[in-house]
Amino acid sequence: MRVKWKLIGRVALAAAALAGAALVWKRDELARLYRVNTLFAEDRIVDNFMHMDRLFWTVPVPRGDGPVRPLPADPRPLPQTFRHDWGEERVEDYLARSATTALIVLKDGRIAHESYRLGTRPENLRISWSMAKSVTATLIGVALAEGAIDSIDDPADKYAPALAQGAYGGVSIRDLLHMSSGVDFDENYADFNSDINKMGRTLALGGSMDAFAAGQERRVAPAGENFRYVSVDTHALAMALRGATGRSLPQYLSEKLWGPMGAEAEARFVTDGHGAAFALGGLNARARDYARFGLLIAEGGAWNGRRIVPAEWIDAMGRPSAPPPAPGSTERYGYGLHWWIPPDAAPGEMVARGVYGQWIYVNRPERVVIVKTSADRNFMKEDRRANYEAAAFFRAVTAALR
Repeated sequence: MRVKWKLIGRVALAAAALAGAALVWKRDELARLYRVNTLFAEDRIVDNFMHMDRLFWTVPVPRGDGPVRPLPADPRPLPQTFRHDWGEERVEDYLARSATTALIVLKDGRIAHESYRLGTRPENLRISWSMAKSVTATLIGVALAEGAIDSIDDPADKYAPALAQGAYGGVSIRDLLHMSSGVDFDENYADFNSDINKMGRTLALGGSMDAFAAGQERRVAPAGENFRYVSVDTHALAMALRGATGRSLPQYLSEKLWGPMGAEAEARFVTDGHGAAFALGGLNARARDYARFGLLIAEGGAWNGRRIVPAEWIDAMGRPSAPPPAPGSTERYGYGLHWWIPPDAAPGEMVARGVYGQWIYVNRPERVVIVKTSADRNFMKEDRRANYEAAAFFRAVTAALR
């Protein structure tokens, strides 16, 4: 009898231990889900955008031991006012209204203006959101030049076989770069049950982004027919890049871009629970390093005597080449290879843009780069207006530097 009770006691203890472990796991899972659901809360958004490593899994993007690219100071005043489609506005009012957290203006590789707002500091790592898409596309050009990718007209599943059976089967790398996969994907942030929000919950709860992308089953149009902004296209693109190079996105970014361009600090990439980088929006970097990336693009892809990105690839990324927008679209920006082209743009004018007001503006002929990071909770309510206002602001700043 004594042996029996000892056995029962051990079983009970083991069951209690398992229950405790399950409770801890569930607690962590629920806490992570809560953090995602309050990511954009008014009292948290600024701090969250500077500290994504507290909210998600992240991995480092080392800068290596090479030289830091200097950004000498050459202070120039910002314009006092600028005009957009809704009238004239004071620059300071616009920067405050759009919840700007950092603003850096480069002219000829020198810092004409640098300011940090809403309590943020130069050393903060700022979430890129969809600016990361343009970084991923830049690395595709590097892999193409190195021969890791044979052609952007190859199907992505040539390099990422997991994509072959779903809606991404047979979709070319070019179509992914153009956001013209035809995959049926609801990008509505305001709808809890939209695909973009399901994807966010997959990321937060430690699911697999690879499985999420490969599991897309529906298309609304043939690949290459129309431009439709589908964020998960970028993850499919990153899966192909990873398969082609044999390296993770953060590793490849560190080796081929972050170190060679002279970044001043290690960046970090948000990952899923399996270690796959959140390629479509998870880069976190200092504002000055976003500016160095923009400067590399503005100067044609070379620095410090080294060719880093092929010049012809930069030309291609910034040329509006995507198919026509899907019927009913009101988008006035053009689209190249994962870079946006503002309305009525001059050749060489291009932007990387992210939700809630993240921007890298590049004007190659004017030798101007502008980085604006924000925590603009109103961005999604009037995103098209915000995009047009930003273009007008960047052009006004550029004109004031002539």
